[in-house]
Parts: sequence; C-alpha cells; structure tokens
Amino acid sequence: MAWEDSKVMTNFMGKSFLLDTEFAQQLYFDYAADLPIIDYHSHLQQSEIASKKQFRNLAELWLAGDHYKWRLMRSAGVTEDFITGSQSDEAKFLAFCRVLPLAAGNPIYHWCHLELQRLFGITLTINATNAPRIWEQANARLATMTCWTLLEQAKVEVACTTDDPVDDLLQHEVIAKSGLSTRVLPAFRPDAAMRINRPGFADYLATLGAVTGSTIAHYGDLVAALTDRVAYFHQRGARISDHAIDLPFSFEAVTADVCEALLARRLSGETLSEAEQGAFQRRLLQDLGVIYARHQWAMCLHIGAQRNNSQRAMQMLGPDTGYDAISDAGHSRGIAALMDALDAEGQLPKTMLFCLNPAMNEMLAALIGCFQDGSVAGKVQMGPAWWFNDHKDGNLRQLRALANHGVLGTFVGMVTDSRSFASYPRHEYFRRLLCRQLGRWVTDGECPNDQQALQTIVRGVCYDNAKRYFAL
Repeated sequence: MAWEDSKVMTNFMGKSFLLDTEFAQQLYFDYAADLPIIDYHSHLQQSEIASKKQFRNLAELWLAGDHYKWRLMRSAGVTEDFITGSQSDEAKFLAFCRVLPLAAGNPIYHWCHLELQRLFGITLTINATNAPRIWEQANARLATMTCWTLLEQAKVEVACTTDDPVDDLLQHEVIAKSGLSTRVLPAFRPDAAMRINRPGFADYLATLGAVTGSTIAHYGDLVAALTDRVAYFHQRGARISDHAIDLPFSFEAVTADVCEALLARRLSGETLSEAEQGAFQRRLLQDLGVIYARHQWAMCLHIGAQRNNSQRAMQMLGPDTGYDAISDAGHSRGIAALMDALDAEGQLPKTMLFCLNPAMNEMLAALIGCFQDGSVAGKVQMGPAWWFNDHKDGNLRQLRALANHGVLGTFVGMVTDSRSFASYPRHEYFRRLLCRQLGRWVTDGECPNDQQALQTIVRGVCYDNAKRYFAL
C-alpha cells in the first residue's frame, strides 16, 4: 500500500497521549487530570522560591543544572562547551533542540513537549527548524512568570525540598509567610552525616556541632545532634526524612560501640572499608529510625545509585553532573535486617523504598509485605519509578510489580525528584500511565468496570494517599 493510501494517522501527544483504551481516557479525564499535586520529594531550591525567582530565558529554566538533559546531549555528540561550558544560553538551547529529535523513546522527549504545551501553550515540535520560534515565544511568556507562577499553574499543593540537617530553614519561614499558595516544606537529608568516608567529614561534624551547640567527638554525640535537628525540622513542618543508600548495609547487628570505634578511626584520619561504611550507616539509620518513628515521620530510602563513575568528569565538573548510573550491588538482606531490627522493637517508622535498579522491583515489592502491621495502609511503601526508571516502561513495570505483590490502591504515587520548576508535567505523564494500566486491565476483563473502586484507586495513587500518608 502506498504511503498516501495508508490509514495510519499520527496524533503526536494529543489528548489521548498514552491513553490507549476508552477506559483509560475515562479514568484520566474524570478522576486524575484535575487533581492537585503533592510533590513529596524534589530538589527545588528554597532560596529560589523565597526570592520568587524569575528565569532569564528558557535555557536557564530547562538546561541549567539538569543532568538528565546534559547526559542526552553528550550522548548525541554535543561538546561540553554547549552543555556546561561558555557558549551563550541561546546557543546551548539551539544545540539541545538540534539533537532532541534523535532521542525518540526517551522520556525527556515527552517531558519537554508536555512542558511546552502545559506551561507556555506552545504546540510546536522541538527540532532545529522550530527552535528559534520556540525560543522567542517561550521567552516572551517567561518574562511574565516567576517560579511561583510555575508552581501555582501546575496546582502544586505541597512541595518538599531536600535540606541538610545544618540548614537554618529561615528561607522556609519566609516562604511560609509569603503569598504563595503552594505549601513548601523541608525534608531532612542527613547524607553528609552518614557518608563517613567523604572528604570533609570531620569539618561537617564541627559545623553540625556548632549548629546544635555541642562538640561531636563520639558516636552518641552525633546521634544526639541529629536528634536535635529532627526536632528543629519537625517544628518547621518537616514530616519526611530522605537517605541515599548507595552501599549495601551490614545484615548483621551493629552496636553503638562498633560505631564509636569506627568514628574514632575515621576522625584520626583513617579511611574505612566499604563494609565498615555499610556497618556505620546501618546503625546510624537504625538509631535515626527510632527518632523518625517518635515523630511519626516517613523514612525514604533511595537505594541503588552508583555515583561519580567518571574520574575525569568528577575533576572537571564535580558531582551531580550526569555521570551516575545504576548499581547492581546486593541490598536485600541489609535493608531487611534494618527494618527487622526496628520492627522487632515496635519502632519501625513509615518507610518507603525507592528502587533505582529495575532488577530489584520484584524483590522490593515482595519485601515491603514482610513489615506491614495494619497500623497504616501501606506503612512500608515501594517508592515510585525513580531517576533511570522514570520513563514509560519503568513506570509501568513498577506499577505492575507493586500490583503483583502488594496493594496498588495504597501506593502514594509520583514525585518529580527534580531541580526544575518546569518538571511538574511529569505528574501528568505518570497519571496517564496509571490510567493506561488500569484501563487495559478493565478492557482485558482482568478488572471490573467498578467506577467507585477505580476512582478510589486513581484518586488515592495520584493525590489522596500521599496527603494521608505524609500527614500533609
């Protein structure tokens, strides 16, 4: 059949984007599309929100600090001067638009088009030909917008930042007293206190001690200082802790005395082995878990990143610049042992396990069922598809794994995990995929067309469950 006679039609990212059945479309438009957003894990900068940041152009909004896009550009052959280097903002933007059409199937391709449509009302396809028009139209709109506009336009009800224990959170107080309709809350991220081998660890303990009016010379001092900061964060609205778990934990019990000896060795200048670091982190997180349970916080564990793989890039650009990857380290026994130790004493807080390695999906989906106690629906959660999994297939795999092994209707849903104020259409992307999966099950006769039950699942996963689970 000649192409001209073909009945194949294209509808690139139209109204039914990702919604491949009538049931999926009904679920999305009736129940999901208009819900507010609770973004319980992001990397938005509180300083930018407090100052009501206005972006100078689309390149700053899209490309500054976005290691997702930087990786894509490098892979497409763009040189570093057009990514993090000295070229002008416009030149960097044009370089990005030139190579994006090569990235069919990459979620960034979808996200960028969603952002153009939802934030700026621009329906042009992103390519080298359209780039100058997109640049002109988006920048004209941006001139009338601030980061507040982007939050409120996306109906973000709550956004949680990621904050170090030593942060004074004063900018959060400024935001809370401002006219911003979005509630911006801190989240407690004590990675610097847990990564005992990192350069500058002793200096960090000195800073933490100064903030808490203490001297941190012993393991007990460290736990006491972090306990103090949890209370400080709690008074300012924090209800979530967040931890990067890159090394496998010890699956054997670790005492405070062991940590005391490890800390003494490190402060004397020794470097600890990975096993020793894992032991220290296991015990410290166990002690912190008790504190989180006391405050009824949720403890979020981001598991499985292999960071800073390129020494060349690390020396040139530093961390968080697009050179991290998925780890295949074994985490199952250590994570289970941590939760078991807390659960045995009745002190396991609400816990969410984010999985960076998709090979761990089934493992984590099964593991969360071992520590449910009926006190909270979905007390132990499988986190959403995260980072390298945050694409169409990754989201669907995560949803199916959770449905296969757990209770999908208790899932607390999606996060942006982003530094970009433009990233909120990712919630739409996720919501469409959720409704796609549910719609497919209904169409295939695997799930009844029970609108009340389906509405409860869709609303719960997209909004209601997060609001309840995090007490927001």
